[in-house]
Amino acid sequence: MTITAADRELLDRPLFGLLTIPPGPDRLPAPRPVWFEVTGDGELQLFSMADALKVRRLTSEPRASFVVVAPADEPERWVSVEADVTVHADGASELAHRLAARYWADPDTEEHRELLATFADPGRVRRIVLHPRRVTRGPAV
Repeated sequence: MTITAADRELLDRPLFGLLTIPPGPDRLPAPRPVWFEVTGDGELQLFSMADALKVRRLTSEPRASFVVVAPADEPERWVSVEADVTVHADGASELAHRLAARYWADPDTEEHRELLATFADPGRVRRIVLHPRRVTRGPAV
């Protein structure tokens, strides 16, 4: 299954996605909020610091689930994706800057400029791409 045009109406908004990766030993799955974008090919991509636990886990066990939910003041709507995952060094800095512009109301604060400088170092960030295997949605759209 693929991301549909109706799914994109929700996914193209600056909403947080909940990423769940395979847990470590003696741990339960724990979704984490992330920034993301949908590619032209219907894949989802996000970024993370290269030394983050999620990058190590996804490198060793490349699968994840991802959910986006409409805000509570809107009619119920959500998209859930089960995906194979690839981790890339290329494109991570550019993605981080695009997402910062999408999610921050004012990316030109001192704090945000410092974070963007961190994201600009291609050795420090990774691009995580979710290749959908299964897409579900609700209520039916």
